[in-house]
Amino acid sequence: MTTAFASLSLSAAMRDNLTALGYAEMTPIQAASLPLILKGRDLIAQAKTGSGKTAAFGIGLLHPLNPRFFGCQALVLCPTRELADQVAKELRRLARAADNIKILTLCGGVPFGPQIGSLEHGAHVVVGTPGRIQEHLRKGTLKLDGLNTLVLDEADRMLDMGFFDSIAEVIEQTPARRQTLLFSATYPAGIEQLAARFLRDPERVQVEALHDDGQIEQRFYEIDGKQRMEAVIRLLRHFRKQPAVAFCATRQQCDELAAILEAEKISAAALHGDLEQRDRDQVLTLFANRSLSVLVATDVAARGLDIVGLELVINVELARDAQVHIHRIGRSGRAGEKGLAVSLVAPSEASRAQAIEELQGSPLTWQLLGELKDKGEPLLPPMHSLCLAAGRKDKLRPGDILGALTGDAGIPGDKVGKIAIFDYQAYVAVDRNVAKQAMQRLQSGKIKGRAVRVRML
Repeated sequence: MTTAFASLSLSAAMRDNLTALGYAEMTPIQAASLPLILKGRDLIAQAKTGSGKTAAFGIGLLHPLNPRFFGCQALVLCPTRELADQVAKELRRLARAADNIKILTLCGGVPFGPQIGSLEHGAHVVVGTPGRIQEHLRKGTLKLDGLNTLVLDEADRMLDMGFFDSIAEVIEQTPARRQTLLFSATYPAGIEQLAARFLRDPERVQVEALHDDGQIEQRFYEIDGKQRMEAVIRLLRHFRKQPAVAFCATRQQCDELAAILEAEKISAAALHGDLEQRDRDQVLTLFANRSLSVLVATDVAARGLDIVGLELVINVELARDAQVHIHRIGRSGRAGEKGLAVSLVAPSEASRAQAIEELQGSPLTWQLLGELKDKGEPLLPPMHSLCLAAGRKDKLRPGDILGALTGDAGIPGDKVGKIAIFDYQAYVAVDRNVAKQAMQRLQSGKIKGRAVRVRML
């Protein structure tokens, strides 16, 4: 099987753009699915986050677009707003080759009005969450009669989140002659139902889902159920790796562990479905910009998170499904980095450990908790975040914040980390040693000619 993008029948402009983006060889999922997608076939592809699937369906849906027709020609449904934003960002990079392709995200948790305004200007590609897309269809603000391609991304997670009916209602309003591409990391019964109902004679593609053993080192520790929290502290203090993600079974367990870690001077925050969108944005921003050492999350909340440089994954409790375990640990050791995944196993979870061993086809590495050294030192992140009470709606740009911090013998540019701007607030990460100084600069100075409220998180 040839894996060069040049072997595909793509436009010269798309080929040049792929070269400019550094895409030379196709990943296994791209090589298996793109020839079928470009032929117009319906597809069921089993692939996980980080496998290159976004570029696979992205190149596929951009290929037949007509830039002169300003109706929605491709729709991508995603489980969460974070994933939708990530997909839209990748599609915009891929679409640079064509003239003026408009890509719009429509997700819940943000005001409805501005989305209607954007839709009135027309969009070629819409990326969104099922609930919000459904609302726009009901209100008549989104029309799908010119749709060529429908993509269901992370379909298993959308079903986990209870979106089956919403997805069905959306699909029923699309033309029968569309191409449907379904991507899923696991293959539960609900996916079979969706496929049987809405896909036409689909091709199936599955690429090897297991990680290269050399890429992620796994260690398992047997514990008594009562010492779970204490064991997590011990692991974090022994390995001293950050950023780390700790996976919990329930929202309650997340909140409890995050509070215990904070009390032990280990910087942590919980991420789960009960959080307001604004709090969720904040937690993810702090984690991505290295102002937080440990993200304590449920599986649903962590779906679609692609964290560069994640050093450690802790399974506070083993996943009920061995496939989910593979998915969890695959978040570390991305992009050629080595990762470490440690799992705590109480006697009641023995059968889950056995299922993982069977799926991996190799014995698990068991170690003793007593051998870990706990020096009792705090685990603090390298950066601190400042939150500004102004955002996109105030026409605030990253350059404005950077200028306010670094201008006239201010803070050195290399001490300023990621800047994230939301509608009504913005976050900037600064090296923890200059955090107080950065705070004073922003408080005493002006941004875009006006004073902006700032607080340290």
